[in-house]
Amino acid sequence: MPMSDEHKAALAQGRRESRAIKGYLVALGRRRPGRPVTSESLERKLRGLDAKIASESDPLKRVDLVQQRLETEAALASMADSANLGELEEGFVAVAKSYSERKGISYSAWREIGVSADVLRRAGIAQTRRRS
Repeated sequence: MPMSDEHKAALAQGRRESRAIKGYLVALGRRRPGRPVTSESLERKLRGLDAKIASESDPLKRVDLVQQRLETEAALASMADSANLGELEEGFVAVAKSYSERKGISYSAWREIGVSADVLRRAGIAQTRRRS
């Protein structure tokens, strides 16, 4: 039995909304508390590590420095991927209410995983009272 056009459209909408929600939540999960790390600070760290690696004669210290450089390069690449947090946030705001209603996700659940109250307000998700 073939799917109706309405069913196909609903499935496509669900996929679009899921991608937007997941993208934003993944980016939120990458943020760390404390002072934000910038691409400039990571690039500065890389230059310092390169200089230390070039001058280090102890092979054990050198391998540790090489590992630090690899981790810093990965962090820099990851930062480029998550640099569009504002864009991901806007995508979340656009679909979060519909997604929440369809999936039965409460304001409290979103807050618990780190979505800010401001973002939820902009998405039109109202704060609900918790039941004891």
